[in-house]
Amino acid sequence: MATQHSRSAARLMMAPAVILLLGWMLVPLTMTLYFSFSKYLPLRGDSLAGGLDWVGFANYSRFVTSSSFWPSVQATLIIVGGVLVITVVLGVLLAILLDQPMWGQGVVRILVIAPFFVMPTVSGLVWKNMFMDPVNGLLAHLWKAFGAEPVQWLSEASMPSIILIVSWQWLPFATLILLTAIQSLDSEQLEAAEMDGAPVLKRFWFIVLPHLSRAITIVILIQTIFLLSIFAEIFVTTAGAFGTKTLTYLIFQRVLESQNVGLGSAGGVYAIILANIVAIFLMRIVGKNLDA
Repeated sequence: MATQHSRSAARLMMAPAVILLLGWMLVPLTMTLYFSFSKYLPLRGDSLAGGLDWVGFANYSRFVTSSSFWPSVQATLIIVGGVLVITVVLGVLLAILLDQPMWGQGVVRILVIAPFFVMPTVSGLVWKNMFMDPVNGLLAHLWKAFGAEPVQWLSEASMPSIILIVSWQWLPFATLILLTAIQSLDSEQLEAAEMDGAPVLKRFWFIVLPHLSRAITIVILIQTIFLLSIFAEIFVTTAGAFGTKTLTYLIFQRVLESQNVGLGSAGGVYAIILANIVAIFLMRIVGKNLDA
């Protein structure tokens, strides 16, 4: 049992790391809040030393009344929802498949996980130029082989294309977490159910899936945190056109158009609020599995 002295020593040793972490988070957040109430135009020669024009909630009002605000929120939630459905469903199936004994199992697992280590910009460019190009892309040649007209993926099916690109990058992460969870499943339960005559689907539904519930919850929570700030894939593919402009991309666009850091900071605060709302919702709905 830890004594009071050992607890105090542990807190003392952890204090520098905690202080550094808090500073790393609080300083940018404080500056963002400060700029959001100001008119700050550094690209036009304004400097912090010269003082900022205090505008109150004007930046917030201007950002939220923009015609692109609510469509960008909707696009963000659609992308997050679509990616989560694809990665969780396919992640479970891939994890079950990779758990089966096969020749070259280690190599197959490495190949499946590899896309997660590809940079988002590189991933977007590869899909845009190698797969979805309507003239020279692999999908265009595949369509022509079947006598069909190639699809303009990034204009005619822009949202599904973005969801597909992002899902391809995040599927390995979900698969890795779910595979680890499956490998911790007691095989005796499955063997007993099989001996009792339970079919494969029932064994999956009543044994495997409940065992994966905590892992699925972790996958959903972690992916949602990162997907709410999706930017690079959209920047290099559609540039926010054809209904793919997310809230993060809108913030970037508004700062470039107005050259007003204060306006972008107000958008950043809205993005933080949206992320917290989604996080609270997820914790109430699926986060209960972590306490089970």
